Amino acid sequence: MLQFDEYKVKLNNLLPQLDELEKALNLESAAREVDFLEAQSASDGFWDNPENSQRVLQKLKQLKNKLESQEKRRASWEDMMVLCEMGNEEEDESLLPELEEEYNALIQSVESAKLQTLLTGEYDASNAILAFHAGAGGTEAQDWAQMLYRMYTRWAERHGFSYKVMDYQEGDEAGLKSATIMIEGENAYGYLRGEHGVHRLVRVSPFDANARRQTSFASVEVMPDLPEDVEVEIRPEDIEMQVYRASGAGGQHVNKTSSAVRLIHIPTGVVVSCQTERSQFQNKDNCMKMLRAKLVELQMQEKAEKISDLKGVQLKIEWGSQIRSYVFMPYTLVKDTRTGFETSNVNGVMDGDLDGFINAYLTAVATGNWATK
Repeated sequence: MLQFDEYKVKLNNLLPQLDELEKALNLESAAREVDFLEAQSASDGFWDNPENSQRVLQKLKQLKNKLESQEKRRASWEDMMVLCEMGNEEEDESLLPELEEEYNALIQSVESAKLQTLLTGEYDASNAILAFHAGAGGTEAQDWAQMLYRMYTRWAERHGFSYKVMDYQEGDEAGLKSATIMIEGENAYGYLRGEHGVHRLVRVSPFDANARRQTSFASVEVMPDLPEDVEVEIRPEDIEMQVYRASGAGGQHVNKTSSAVRLIHIPTGVVVSCQTERSQFQNKDNCMKMLRAKLVELQMQEKAEKISDLKGVQLKIEWGSQIRSYVFMPYTLVKDTRTGFETSNVNGVMDGDLDGFINAYLTAVATGNWATK
């Protein structure tokens, strides 16, 4: 039957992409590393160092997932070829919906895997620390910051990532003044690093009795959760520590003890805070984690600025640059100012559908194809 022959042509055209993907993902090397790590995990004394054993097992899981995903793609391709043969022999059109569904799923899996091949940065495989800050504008900006907070947590849920709140400062009337979360999952930082910057909202204000259109700004910082073996020089004398009572929800303990911690890195002026843990020591540990990440992020930005100057790339990478506009009224549009990628599906974006923007950014980084301003 013609439909099954057409799918056979599509599948045969897809086969070279599967072969190229296998090379791009460096699966031969991954398989050898799995063997090495499995032998290491079975050796005597492996569990004597819990931190190291945890890192090994996490890496092993990531590598196995990568190998299994490609095996599933290969198996799916072979299953569909069998379906085509069966459909032709038996002239059974009832197999077409199943074939179409499996083909679309395979295409989506291939595209997702291609995206992974663009994640070649030093810390791309790490968890991501996201910090949200409301801009000037009071309640409007604070509400917008909370909308962004929700957008990224929904993105994390869509991708099977988990997240935990490290700091949360509620707004005066609505929204939030600032918040910090950790998104945990393979390549979380690699996917989200392009979200760093200022996000602009245009809408009819729900807080304005006259229903006037308002423009609000909020910033998102994206930092890698650094592995413990990454050395970051932080001298004790360069840190000023402040403790204070946590605000907002959290029960009697949160409000009655000075468990919240704020660290100020004097040489750079970087300030981090945490109030979500019950213990001052836990909050301090989280602050140190955020401080290390921020200092490394600053180093990465300085390096990127030098490279940008040398290459003449017209890409603003400094903190405070506007990266995206979200227009709710008088029309609906979300547009990335760097890549030119846009969509009118504002509701989908606010529900965490950011893959189009992330894909466009990573592709632009890989190819140098930036939108002209």
